[in-house]
Order: sequence, then C-alpha cells, then structure tokens
Amino acid sequence: MKAVIFDWGGVLIDNPVLGLVTEFSKKLDMDGKDVLKFFNENINDFDRGKISEEEFWEGFGKKPGKIWKSGFEKAYSEKKEIFELARELKSKGIKVGFLSNTEKPSVEFFKEQGHDMFDAEVFSCDEGVLKPAPEIYEIILKRLGVKASEAVFIDDRIDNVKGFEALGGKGILFESVQQIKEELEKVI
Repeated sequence: MKAVIFDWGGVLIDNPVLGLVTEFSKKLDMDGKDVLKFFNENINDFDRGKISEEEFWEGFGKKPGKIWKSGFEKAYSEKKEIFELARELKSKGIKVGFLSNTEKPSVEFFKEQGHDMFDAEVFSCDEGVLKPAPEIYEIILKRLGVKASEAVFIDDRIDNVKGFEALGGKGILFESVQQIKEELEKVI
C-alpha cells in the first residue's frame, strides 16, 4: 500500500454531531430533537458548500450569527492515537490523506489545529460532492498520486467504505483504534 486515507468525524475525532446539536440547542434555546431533525435534513447542502452558514440557519428561521465554529470547538475531541498512527505511517514513507464530508466553519477550525502530517486534504464543501460519490475519492487519490488499488480508506460509515471499495481500493470500517492498527498491519 502506498497511501492511507482517513475520514475526520468518527475516525480522527469523535463524531461531533451530538456535541454540536447540544451546543446549538443551548444557543438557540430550542429542543435538541428539533435541532437534530433540522440538522439531518439540511446538512448535505452545507457540507457540499452550496449554502453558507447564514443560509443554513436562515432555513431554520434563525439568525444566530456565526456559531458553528464555536460549537464545533466545544464538540471537538481528537483521537490522539489515530493522529500518532498517521504520523507513524508517514514516517515509513506511506502517503497520508484526509477526506471529510464537512462544512466551511469546521474546515477553518481544522486548519487552525496545525496538523501537518497530511500529504493531501479533501473537504466536501470545497469540492461540491459528498462521500460516497466516486468523484470525491478520485480527487483525493489524484492529489496523493496513487490508484485506488494502492490505497486504504478508513471511515466510520459502511456506505463510505463501500463507495471506496467500488473503485478497487481497500476500505476499513472504523470500530476502534486497536482494530485499525491490526487491519493496517495486514495490508501494509
């Protein structure tokens, strides 16, 4: 294998959705179930970069200002062992990529964290396409300079893993840090 590609939410960090919903519920003074329902119904356009943060909240009938980044910061919890694994892979000459369905305020926050071990980063909001569409995998593969058959993709959603495998790559469904280490040892 020449490259390992990591998903962000659910792999490199704990999935931030519930933390975001909790923060937004407080800031908007609304029931968490209503916020989660709206979130699930409208996040794809935000993740594709088709709407701004302001447009996202306007669809909810709110104008809270830019609260996404601060909410994300409170919900953010890195899986340090996965970041260490990425650094270790890179030190062995394996290219390391990052592929995420995410929105612009979260990208801003990510870039502020100073993670420099990634050879290529692809954010859905910059590309206008979401996993599991083949186009987004092709973008990260091209940026890494590898074929799908030369790469491993790790995600916490089976549909995204299968999307990568459909291109001929090796997909791993994230369950635990130890499981990822064991599965990577088999293929690298």
